Amino acid sequence: MPAKRDFPKTKSHNVFGQARKPAKMFRAGLYARVSTNDQQTLPMQSRAMREYAARRGWTIAVNVREVGSGAAKRESREKLLEAARRREIDVVLVWRLDRWGRSVADLLATLQELDHLGVGFVSLTEALDLTTPAGRAMAALLAVFAEFEREILRERVRAGLAHARQNGTRLGRPQTAALQAGEVRQFHRAGVSKAEIARRLQIGRTSVRRILTAKRP
Repeated sequence: MPAKRDFPKTKSHNVFGQARKPAKMFRAGLYARVSTNDQQTLPMQSRAMREYAARRGWTIAVNVREVGSGAAKRESREKLLEAARRREIDVVLVWRLDRWGRSVADLLATLQELDHLGVGFVSLTEALDLTTPAGRAMAALLAVFAEFEREILRERVRAGLAHARQNGTRLGRPQTAALQAGEVRQFHRAGVSKAEIARRLQIGRTSVRRILTAKRP
């Protein structure tokens, strides 16, 4: 009986549902990250990911390690994403989801970009493998949670507008953009681009840039 391939071909075009290459052709990009006070777990993460890649028959093309707090910009992660954009890797392998994403919105945005590039994603701890139907179902749940997070932010903005109206504050486009400053900064911290923030909040890009460059009181 012929051996089964790790990733059967599929014609599905759903989110996180692109066809994959045979496992022997996969080039993996490994990403390990620890906080400044937890650097002793870095070798453990790397070892576990290397062993997993070996079991899957993947070639390790890029091995990225990063040390820093969860709120800090993950520059090494960006280098791995650049490798994906250059089509130098076929799958990203991480130890745990919170090692990769700064928030649900940031996690979903990066997973969607990888999917658009045709690059797979695997998280060992959560057993999340977006090259499988079960993994793609989990990704759909992440999209639901991300929308829930955005709805909470929108509710806060609406509550702020209602409160301003009750206090007799005159509202207009500039004031509306200013009231969304907290939401703009939160999206920016999550790694969302300025153009995408403007689109989601329906404000001008200039307003977004002004809010992000202004000194907070």
